[in-house]
Amino acid sequence: MEPLFTSLIDSLPSTVPFVGPEALERKRGRPFRARLGANENGFGPAPSVIAAMQDHAGDVWKYADPENYDLKQALATHLGVTPGNVVVGEGIDTLLGLVVRQYVREGTPVVTSLGAYPTFNFHVAGFGGRLVTVPYRDDREDLDALLAAVKREQAPLVYFSNPDNPMGTWWEAGEIERFIDALPASTMLVLDEAYGETAPITALPPLDVSRPNVLRMRTFSKAYGLAGMRCGYAVGAEKQINAFDKIRNHFGMNKLTQIAALNALHDQNYLKAVTSRIIAARERIALIAAANGLKAIPSATNFVTIDCGRDGPYALAVLNALIDRDIFVRKPMAPVLDRCIRVSVGLDEELDTFEQQLPQALAAAEETS
Repeated sequence: MEPLFTSLIDSLPSTVPFVGPEALERKRGRPFRARLGANENGFGPAPSVIAAMQDHAGDVWKYADPENYDLKQALATHLGVTPGNVVVGEGIDTLLGLVVRQYVREGTPVVTSLGAYPTFNFHVAGFGGRLVTVPYRDDREDLDALLAAVKREQAPLVYFSNPDNPMGTWWEAGEIERFIDALPASTMLVLDEAYGETAPITALPPLDVSRPNVLRMRTFSKAYGLAGMRCGYAVGAEKQINAFDKIRNHFGMNKLTQIAALNALHDQNYLKAVTSRIIAARERIALIAAANGLKAIPSATNFVTIDCGRDGPYALAVLNALIDRDIFVRKPMAPVLDRCIRVSVGLDEELDTFEQQLPQALAAAEETS
């Protein structure tokens, strides 16, 4: 005799949405020379942020403020909303789980794109939802198909990201607003804007917290360079934001994360400088791809998705050949998208290594595919 799992847990496979570079390094027995696969900001956080964390390192014996008061006040001022329109959590991944918990029961249809961010799908499965997916069109999430699926399924929840992961593509703000206007009032849109700071300003609709069926998700993990600190936030109507307090982990944030995020938000000069470096690195990755006969898909993120020009097995062979040469990259796995690899921006020396090793990796892939 032993404690019994629920039937839902018994029905689910063990799932790892992403294999971390550390796991691959342990398996390989050596570190990567270029860490270009996890969509991190290899340029790191602002020096002012590092200094603030150092100054407060002795305070880690304290629990963090469970209300995230200072950070919420600063975010509200920065965004032009009230603190009641903002909830802070341990990265967008955690907030996505809380959203699914609020709107999804067993069997509830949830709409997303086939090949979009898999952690959201993981949460839907974990709460017993029924995932309804639509394919990408021209390497972008298909807004018309998403809307049609929502209406057909009477789905209470739909998710998409703009700019998009894993393709790096984006829709202009007007198209996003058109989608929102056409959405049933009973359907909650989770608009993941993790890469908003690296996107054209024309891709981000103005914040409208009067709409009760839109949640905008943002993060300190990407442009702000704080992926390891785990801090994201959602912006929306006050009633919908208040619902998070019923189920969130009130002591889930750690004190240094709050301090880091607050100081990162204040240092907008560094953010401006680092986004320029991200854009320059995207351009260099695109040039490297073109020099090797590959096509870079235009990106508004901190990575570039490269079309390898063939099929999924060939792109996988390219990825594995790069890993064999100590370069960590990732790739989309959904059909059609799987013809690509995805390369994050990085320091000059990392991109030097990628540039040097890509021709050899392509040659090796030719031999094995």
